[in-house]
Amino acid sequence: MTDKRKYLYGPVPSRRLGLSCGIDIVPLKVCTLDCIYCQLGTTARTTIERKEYLPIEPVLAELKEALAEGLEANYITLAGSGEPTLNSRLGELIDGIKKLTNIPVAILTNGTLLYRKDVRADCVKADVVMPSLDAGDEQTFQKINRPNGIISIEKLISGLCTFRKEFSGQIWLEVFFVEGINTDAEHITKIKKTIEMINPDKVQLNTAVRPAAVPNIKKLNTEKLQEIAHQLGPKCEVVADLSPTQCYNQKQRDTRNMMRPHSVTNNKAQALLSMLKRRPCSLNDICVALGINRNEAITHISDLQHRGIIQSDEKDGKVYFIISS
Repeated sequence: MTDKRKYLYGPVPSRRLGLSCGIDIVPLKVCTLDCIYCQLGTTARTTIERKEYLPIEPVLAELKEALAEGLEANYITLAGSGEPTLNSRLGELIDGIKKLTNIPVAILTNGTLLYRKDVRADCVKADVVMPSLDAGDEQTFQKINRPNGIISIEKLISGLCTFRKEFSGQIWLEVFFVEGINTDAEHITKIKKTIEMINPDKVQLNTAVRPAAVPNIKKLNTEKLQEIAHQLGPKCEVVADLSPTQCYNQKQRDTRNMMRPHSVTNNKAQALLSMLKRRPCSLNDICVALGINRNEAITHISDLQHRGIIQSDEKDGKVYFIISS
């Protein structure tokens, strides 16, 4: 099965952004980091080289086509399979998107290149920038994020602080917690002080709920995340999906039918495959994203599994579907 679109995926429901239409602008795992919790697997070789990894003209053509077909989304999100700020034409792409639609643009980035003036100049064109901060010191940064050798926690924090001064839009800072690595009281204090320096509009706490690059990554439970959120201050919210799997019901389907774009309804199997290329999904994720009931989702899943295109993986007793390696 071939996926109709190469660069756009979704829209998919996002706990952080609502209904998000994602755009890939770098190849799979082209990244400055090799985070132990990455749901896309390990980064074979990290890089800080900015170049035109993928051309923006076909990206804009796909978006124009999707909009003509009735695309609806809360955000167009530059994210996907790698670090989007590595694409040297990021700013041009955002300019092009804004000529096509009034849907706001979000950038999902690890923030490691914001120390560079050219990267900040591109990112200020977005409406929301969503960087990461998972450590308060260099040792923990190296342990969790495993950065390219040129990148340090000092550069990351400096870039975020400078960007805050230059950017009038929203900064939503994600902090990813791994039990036993960055969760002790001393480290929470370090992270809090760093957050106060950066001064984001929101702080969103996450943990490893999906299969990760390194096996046996320990997630935090809801109570621990809420406790940390309280310690970090009023801007904090927990975005990790720690709720038990729920069966997809008719009321949810009716809501999704009002929101989902025509492009998703045309070929749900292709849409499912496109989603799984970017992240592992549970059965409930698939139902909600595609606006289908449990039986229809299982039919598509079973067909793709039978053909060896996807496989299942288990994380904390919950089954996720992934592209076969």
